[in-house]
Amino acid sequence: MMFFPIAEASEAQQELEKLSKLQWDDYLPVIIVLLIGIPLVLFLARTAGRLVKKHHSPQAAFITHKAVLYTGVFLLVATVLSQLNINLSVILAGAGIGALAVGFAAQTSLSNLISGVFLLMEKPFAIGDTINANGVVGTVLSIDLLSVKLNTPDNLFVRIPNASLIQNNCTTITRNAIRRLDINIGIGYGENIARVIEVVNDVILHNPLALEDPAALVTATAFGDSAINILIGAWCKSGDFTNLRNSLMHDIKERFEREHIEIPFPYLTLTTPDGKPAIKGGG
Repeated sequence: MMFFPIAEASEAQQELEKLSKLQWDDYLPVIIVLLIGIPLVLFLARTAGRLVKKHHSPQAAFITHKAVLYTGVFLLVATVLSQLNINLSVILAGAGIGALAVGFAAQTSLSNLISGVFLLMEKPFAIGDTINANGVVGTVLSIDLLSVKLNTPDNLFVRIPNASLIQNNCTTITRNAIRRLDINIGIGYGENIARVIEVVNDVILHNPLALEDPAALVTATAFGDSAINILIGAWCKSGDFTNLRNSLMHDIKERFEREHIEIPFPYLTLTTPDGKPAIKGGG
């Protein structure tokens, strides 16, 4: 265990007690420093953010703005204490115990801060992208120092810590211009697989939201308990994903009904001890 000398805390208290002995004219240089320093720090922070924004992402500009602002505030405080003849190093040494406690409490925040820097460098997504982070799907509203803010499709505001995004899988749904829509469907064992594939391909070909290149994927994947499983993979623009899913499912069902292609579902049959059917219904 680490112990901090009581003398250091006493010296820090003595430094702070100097403030009560100062006269009004001693504060005049401090007032001048603040009147000049505060607008200057704000101006430099805004200017740095704007310069970075011209050549980099908005989140890079945001972090640059905050870094310049916090650095400027620290230098301004140090200058004010110097003008008041207060030894900053003594105060910091005397505050060692408090700093240690704050340090333990701030471990999570520091982890999120460092993760935010990695997100800035790696650029896995940008403001306006739709991502899936730990099962939460939403549009990125902001990428801040400690967290990323999302707006979900049902209009919920979600805050996700940066460390969670670094440590877990995160999918950027809108990163690429196109994506593939996968639909799994079952057909009856009495159906001709080749004919079903031909019908589905024709449905995709006549859907205006489906892309011809890359070509759609329609293939049998498995023999299920009550159906032959078919995978339908149709390509579309990322922004048309939901509309294609709705229209394609509607079109396939209608076409299957016209072509008399069965989409089976499991049946459950209960029998009595003598072997006679008792109840029969959909599963």
